[in-house]
Amino acid sequence: QPQLVESGGDLVQPGESLRLSCVASGFSLRYYAIAWFRQAPGKERERISCISNTDGSSFYSDSVKGRFIISQEDNARNKMYLQMNGLKVEDTAVYYCHALLTDYADKYEYWGYGTQVTVSS
Repeated sequence: QPQLVESGGDLVQPGESLRLSCVASGFSLRYYAIAWFRQAPGKERERISCISNTDGSSFYSDSVKGRFIISQEDNARNKMYLQMNGLKVEDTAVYYCHALLTDYADKYEYWGYGTQVTVSS
């Protein structure tokens, strides 16, 4: 059964760093567009970063640009990461990894279960 599982969420103070990991099982991330989303209480889920599967370019939302870095394991291609630096209280949310592949008429899409990040003094 293909799935994504996140880890690394924690309670940290403002200004600290965390690295989230996401492991794919049952499939390889190699040809997928990968992304990190987050959902804060009472808010919609938002995409904060992604890596294109066409040209490898990365995207960051304005809210995390310059502080977060998305990356993907080079070899096995079954892990992705989100390095979060300079965390702010407003970064508090459940973070989800996401993988998407569209192949002609087929669509393959997977969501992780989420990992809680809480930033508080």
